Amino acid sequence: MKTLRLLLGDQLNPAHSWFKKTDHSVFYCFFEMRQETDYATHHVQKVIGFFLAMRAFADELRSNGHQVEYLTLDHADNRQTLPENLFFFIEKHSIQRFEYLLPDEWRLDEQLRLFCESLPIPSQAFDTEHFMANRQELRDFFGKKNYLMESFYRAMRRKHQVLMDGEHPLTGQWNYDHDNRQKLPKNHVPPPPLLFRRNVIDLVQLIESQGVKTIGRVDAQNYGWAVTRAEGFKLLDYFCENLLPHFGDFQDAMTPQYWALYHSRLSFVMNVKLLSPLEVVRRAVAEWHRRPDEITFSQIEGFVRQIIGWREYMRGIYWAKMPGFAKLNYFENNRPLPSWFWTGKTRMTCLRHTIGQSLDHAYAHHIQRLMVTGNFALLAGIHPDEVDAWYLGIYIDAIEWVEITNTRGMSQFADGGIIGSKPYCSSASYINKMSHYCEGCFYKKDLRVGERACPFNSLYWHFHDRHREKLERNPRIGMMYRTWDKMSGEARVATLEQAEGYLGKMEEL
Repeated sequence: MKTLRLLLGDQLNPAHSWFKKTDHSVFYCFFEMRQETDYATHHVQKVIGFFLAMRAFADELRSNGHQVEYLTLDHADNRQTLPENLFFFIEKHSIQRFEYLLPDEWRLDEQLRLFCESLPIPSQAFDTEHFMANRQELRDFFGKKNYLMESFYRAMRRKHQVLMDGEHPLTGQWNYDHDNRQKLPKNHVPPPPLLFRRNVIDLVQLIESQGVKTIGRVDAQNYGWAVTRAEGFKLLDYFCENLLPHFGDFQDAMTPQYWALYHSRLSFVMNVKLLSPLEVVRRAVAEWHRRPDEITFSQIEGFVRQIIGWREYMRGIYWAKMPGFAKLNYFENNRPLPSWFWTGKTRMTCLRHTIGQSLDHAYAHHIQRLMVTGNFALLAGIHPDEVDAWYLGIYIDAIEWVEITNTRGMSQFADGGIIGSKPYCSSASYINKMSHYCEGCFYKKDLRVGERACPFNSLYWHFHDRHREKLERNPRIGMMYRTWDKMSGEARVATLEQAEGYLGKMEEL
């Protein structure tokens, strides 16, 4: 029976059972489509990364004897939408059966469901065989209880026996988060990031000639991201051997001097499924076992928690709460995103550097995303739709299942507390504690009012004041309101007026 199998750009799992044997009645198809380049304004490095990874994976399948149909963005047969391209190949090869892997985005899941309903031939969906939990596992695990990440993380540790002694954690302690919050010491020089230099001028020209709108910058002669499984393993090895010893220590640290620090930057190769979470975790744990004197337990536990705790948890939330999750706006925020989010042209050093780094590298680590750009958007009352669009476009690892849960949930608290027990926001004090951004900034971190007062300070209190009815009873926030109430009336009025002034001229910040 002639079968057409679809592979999306984030379904490049070489270990999938589909590929264990060759069958000349099976055709695999890949499409570079305007449907996918245009649903968000993506970073140019992100578009290039997907195209490179897809092309390399298709070549690998061909070399292993599989039949592959690949439409480049400018191919004459490319209809630029998923249904039209699939119909084209079904007719071209007189296909009798259609198969696909379950997408990780709701929009594609619905599109393929409706497409299959329209087909006159049988169809079937298969698991991607990548994640450590299935789509509904988190929802089934919690039932009607609150979705506590720590509980799910522990369940995943037990299920896959990672850092476990039977049913108990190896050290008797599950979580070492409090040990992993150090500021990068002055004059500390982390190892340089491992980059894979390749010339991508042809892809830059393709994207431009086809009129695809992108953001960000790229060195077309030195594209650095890993886009194959072999490169992914090199990146993993480099992380384990050079970065893991200090990963936990400095995973929250920020500095304008270094953009990668001790982070693995494995998220892209993992999110397109070239590497699986379990093999990444096992490699890191093996390195810890090999070098226990150099890699403390807090380092390895912090990394494991990001992979099998947070990553799996976010995916579970996505499938438990979509599509309604994408419409949540707990604070009813409605301000537009300042235009400098797309240029980095602001006098606030922390935002200028984080956004500039994102435009240069299509990357920022989790604290930069949460406590700098996300923090500002939350305090300023930016509409979650605009924040989502920015995060989904600018980062190379941003696919909706992981982006929207982190952004609309964790960062913007637009879900009202499904993911986080409180809004994650701060004044300048946290940014100064964890970074070197405040040194030399136009704005002064210690000032709440005045011409050069740091906007984060007054916006922080303005946020709490305007949302008091929704937040005051939260046990993790009550202390903030007691502090606010102890301020003199004049101080509160001056703080709110300062914030209103900043909100009225956000484009000038």
